[in-house]
Amino acid sequence: MDIRIFQKGFNYAQDGTGNRLVMHLQGCNMHCPWCSNPEGMPLNGVLLTEKEWLDESCCPKGAVKDGVLDRGICASCPEKPCINRYRQKGIRLSCQEYSIEELLQECEAAKPLFFEGGGVTLTGGEISVQFEAVKELLQRLGACGIHRAIECNGSHPQMEALIPHVEQWIMDVKHYDEEKHKAWTGASNQWTLRNLERVTQAHPDVLIRVPLIPGFNDSREDADGFARLFREKIRGSSTSNTKVEFLLYHEYGRGKWAQCGRAYEMGPGRTAPGTREYFEEKMAEWGIPCIRT
Repeated sequence: MDIRIFQKGFNYAQDGTGNRLVMHLQGCNMHCPWCSNPEGMPLNGVLLTEKEWLDESCCPKGAVKDGVLDRGICASCPEKPCINRYRQKGIRLSCQEYSIEELLQECEAAKPLFFEGGGVTLTGGEISVQFEAVKELLQRLGACGIHRAIECNGSHPQMEALIPHVEQWIMDVKHYDEEKHKAWTGASNQWTLRNLERVTQAHPDVLIRVPLIPGFNDSREDADGFARLFREKIRGSSTSNTKVEFLLYHEYGRGKWAQCGRAYEMGPGRTAPGTREYFEEKMAEWGIPCIRT
């Protein structure tokens, strides 16, 4: 069984404890306009362009003119010689396919680097788009004695099946309101909210992450909405096993949208100073612990 990955690398204590090998899996069922990894959205990957190297020599089909890739020509070109035959830097596919065996070998070799409680984190995109392969990889990582963490949006109906195979569970919760969530992300939040309750009742180490997005979920009314949601959904869990982290909006992915041939549709703006602190204070009023990583 193969897994499509668009990025791999190490980071420390940002996506789980200790030093971790973080694998970004291709494919996402949501289409958040603020996404910092838009190249991870299509399951089959997307052609990324490097402006500095993009010229007519990159494509024998004539899809590049005046430093711009005509993606309409690409869509009708099944051979994709630009990435399958040519050696060039102007066009590349966002992801690569790896067998589970290849990934296990890489993780085994990295074991000496998993210090201070480190291990492997699977993130996205959205990991549940490749659910069966992810489940098998997590099971086999556990058999190898490797600490496992996932970051997910919790929207898969079978998400609960991963609980025994994960030491740390990170779940993104973008909004408490169904209609607003659907309007901005293109997907329902109902399974996310169901799984939020199930996971926080059953898993010993859960981190809920909320990206604070201007105009979407960063008002004082939204702080109340999230506080009510978390109070209801995690009411039976211990405060020692579930925590919340609010993330500030940024535009680090803006350039990637252009590389994917897509417009970045978020207007200019930023999270107002003091917003995160206000949300954290609101959670504290309801007895919901917050952290910053």
